[in-house]
Amino acid sequence: MTAERTGLRIQEALDRLDALADRGAREAGEQLARDLMEFYHEGLARIVEALPPPALTALLDDPAVAGLLVLHDLHPEDTAARIGRALAALPEPVGLAGFDPDTGTARLLRTGGGCGCSEQDIEALLACHAPEVTATVVEREPRLLQIATRPGTPAEAAR
Repeated sequence: MTAERTGLRIQEALDRLDALADRGAREAGEQLARDLMEFYHEGLARIVEALPPPALTALLDDPAVAGLLVLHDLHPEDTAARIGRALAALPEPVGLAGFDPDTGTARLLRTGGGCGCSEQDIEALLACHAPEVTATVVEREPRLLQIATRPGTPAEAAR
């Protein structure tokens, strides 16, 4: 389960508490979620500190691990590196052309022939690795048109 999906399930549970009981039940549920988050943060921080760098680096490709580390502000990479890591997991070449932290928009550049990856596939990977990305603009790399004479034409015979 992804961090995004888990967050949605927690919000749904809090909404049910709100609907079934008084305001105090929702506040108690929110406090429970905060306490659990703090507990998990402390445990994960100790694990991250204890892991040798190669072991931690190997774990960063796992979307669930990456999502937890980002959620708890323990991921060792900056936003651009995390976006690059997510894009590297795609079956076709997609590069980062730019990221605007003010709007959360990542400009992406498809550089391959295309494998049929949808923008939803790309956004799902980015949600785990870089939840700061709230919008994507996907562009295609312009292809060069080469104009040449055909073999056997007078222009080629003159060479």
